[in-house]
Amino acid sequence: MCFINLANLFFVLFMLCRYVLDFAIAIDTITSSQSMKDPETISSEDGNFTLGFFTPQNSTKRYVGIWWKSQSTVIWVANRNQPLNDSSGVVTISEDGNLVVMNGLKHVIWSTNVSNTSSNTSAQLSDSAKLVLTEITTGTILWDSFQQPSNALLPGLKLSSNKRSGTNNELTSWESPSNPSVGSFYLSVVKRINIVQVFIWNETRPYWRSGPWNGGVFTGIPDMTTYIDGFKGVDDDEGNTYIYYTVQSTIGFVVYMLNSKGRFEQIWWDDEKKQLQICWTSQESDCDVYGICGPFSSCNSQSSPICSCLKGFEPMNKEEWNRQNWTSGCVRRSRLKCERVKEQNASLDLKEDGFWEMKMVKVPDFPEGSPVTPDICRSQCLENCSCVAYSHDDNIGCISWTGNLLDIQQLSSDGLDLYVRVAHSELGKGSNKTIIITIIVIMGTFIIVSCAYLVWRASNHPDKIWHLIKSRKRNNKGFDQFNNGESPENSSQTVIEELSQVKLQELLVFDFERVATATNNFHLSNKLGQGGFGPVYKGKLQDGQEIAVKRLSTASGQGLEEFMNEVVVISKLQHRNLVRLLGCCVEGDEKMLIYEYMSNKSLDVFVFDPSKSKLLDWSKRRSIIEGIARGSLYLHRDSRLKIIHRDLKASNILLDEEMNPKISDFGMARIFGGSEDQANTNRVVGTYGYMSPEYAMQGLFSEKSDVFSFGVLVLEIISGRRNSVFYDDELALSLLGFAWIQWKEGNILPLIDPTIYNPNHHKDILRCIHIGLLCVQEHAIDRPIIAGVISMLISEVAFLPPPSQPAFIRRQNMLNLVSPIDCHTNSSLNTISNTTIHGR
Repeated sequence: MCFINLANLFFVLFMLCRYVLDFAIAIDTITSSQSMKDPETISSEDGNFTLGFFTPQNSTKRYVGIWWKSQSTVIWVANRNQPLNDSSGVVTISEDGNLVVMNGLKHVIWSTNVSNTSSNTSAQLSDSAKLVLTEITTGTILWDSFQQPSNALLPGLKLSSNKRSGTNNELTSWESPSNPSVGSFYLSVVKRINIVQVFIWNETRPYWRSGPWNGGVFTGIPDMTTYIDGFKGVDDDEGNTYIYYTVQSTIGFVVYMLNSKGRFEQIWWDDEKKQLQICWTSQESDCDVYGICGPFSSCNSQSSPICSCLKGFEPMNKEEWNRQNWTSGCVRRSRLKCERVKEQNASLDLKEDGFWEMKMVKVPDFPEGSPVTPDICRSQCLENCSCVAYSHDDNIGCISWTGNLLDIQQLSSDGLDLYVRVAHSELGKGSNKTIIITIIVIMGTFIIVSCAYLVWRASNHPDKIWHLIKSRKRNNKGFDQFNNGESPENSSQTVIEELSQVKLQELLVFDFERVATATNNFHLSNKLGQGGFGPVYKGKLQDGQEIAVKRLSTASGQGLEEFMNEVVVISKLQHRNLVRLLGCCVEGDEKMLIYEYMSNKSLDVFVFDPSKSKLLDWSKRRSIIEGIARGSLYLHRDSRLKIIHRDLKASNILLDEEMNPKISDFGMARIFGGSEDQANTNRVVGTYGYMSPEYAMQGLFSEKSDVFSFGVLVLEIISGRRNSVFYDDELALSLLGFAWIQWKEGNILPLIDPTIYNPNHHKDILRCIHIGLLCVQEHAIDRPIIAGVISMLISEVAFLPPPSQPAFIRRQNMLNLVSPIDCHTNSSLNTISNTTIHGR
């Protein structure tokens, strides 16, 4: 009897040991036979990191994530955009060897999505917080969570940019503290002409910038060595640029988080207080917001107001500047030598330009680098008419700028010294108190005399003075400022004629106060983007209707024309694939257009974002392509007017709640007469990468110009890549060139966005690539009309001719193509309006 009891005891102990052993093996590992069910967890070997199911604060959804110490410090989320609705979730290894998250119905809602796996795999959580999928037999790492980061930069996690493939490894913010889905902000590494920076983007717009990386620090972050240490930057031989950091074990847990408001924060775990502490943030003041002061100005958080023009510059629009709306920036006050040298009387003033030194600043964006000494750097800039500023860093070398000086910030320490080019006449200007006092006295005397005269006139001729005031008010109000160089009388007549044509009374006219209330006084948080002629804001009317407000910048001389043009054009258009104009606001200097709000923003937000592109499968992209074509057909042939858009691009295609495309931004559109098919302009407007060659170089535009832009859009939608990106360093291929090479070689798979490819759709995708290449052919006569494009899209039997070589298959400097560098301001040159500048 005792023997039997002893045997039973050994059996129980054996089973208990086996259970404990199995549990120990599963403590940091998931296998095909060992799943993790909600609410189970696995932990790293050191016990610091946990993988499991969690519910964010103020939410009922369930997610799979990795956290440090407690669920309040989540640093990675698997099913960000596919939450579980209950606690039936399971994490396991699928039959094909991928790590997957399944719901209670055994549907896969998230997967590592690795091809060429085997069923013999396991997933393990390492002490570095990295979840690793490994092939057990060979030990080969198939996937790890550092390749798919969420909103946290961890030690050893490499942010990367590959200019060959156009791919990035970047951080994406949460939608909100209670919603881990991909938010509006993302952080990425950008390398332009050998200079590396880190950017935070709000959708597709820059929101914050680190300044150039010099091999040790980011020069735009003050006291970086005090707060931020251990960062490294590496370039490999495969076109990759990496930024990462390491932390000494004695320091403890340090992580960088991109929060839902776009702030990049350094967070440290205080072991004594058992809580996280924020040690550094990317946005300590309004000056940290990208380009808040506009071009050729500097931001200083210690000054009031915070924005000031650079020496030799003055506000482009003083009224806006006084209202603390600085986005229009500043313009040069005195012309440079190379602009004066070709004038008839230039011999009277040929003094050399000079440089004004700014110490300890975050230097402007769009720098160009070259490895030369400071003296050579200065002389090179002085000899180049296009160079407007230079700087020098011992590790970077010479840094120069040829365009607008944007996003300059005065720092309290560190930074670089910036040398801004100014005319010789500006170098001696200073604060002369005598001159200032004299000017004030003269102005005061003038005002007093003028007021006395008006009082005298009013007392003797009240009827005339009242007539004068009313006339002055009429001439200064609303559209009467749209004169385009005409006299006030002619201008008013022109405007009245235009307004009678478009029947402005049919549009809802909004007063300024109503629009300001709807947009929270045009608060920066409501800003959706920056168009070529002003910012666009989101607003909500008192009845709850959401609107998009395009606010024309009065600093733009051409902006009034574009505003009027957009009212004239879009008020006559109604089509399901065109954005709807709800009304306008014309009050004093303010000119605003009010549109229906598109909740999904613009096409580029989805197509060019690796995390959001997955939301557009092939059928949806196919529908978007067809919708853009139908909207273009309406403009070209079916509306009462024949309209050439001239700025078709991904950011001008808005998406409604059902992802239906709507063409927007008609400020650059042109109306054709009944017999017109082609026109010429001496002012080329549009966006680099979308313009046809005959338009960019000769100013000729027709419906074939829009067809070219449409073809670029088609290839971008299929590939998920921008046309204005290098895809081959040696050949400098644009997307058009890359597509053409792949087409000729019969190998289109590298061109197609992997997230949409399915063998079942191969034939249809191939056909759309064929149509796109037909649209971007170099000669306009070879391109189909938009009606022919739609026929090709909807009919599988329609014959497709072979395409010829596209235009611009190699990426070049469009500015040089359009207009050779020439400092002669009186010559007649075509100009290009570069309405979007992409940093990715």
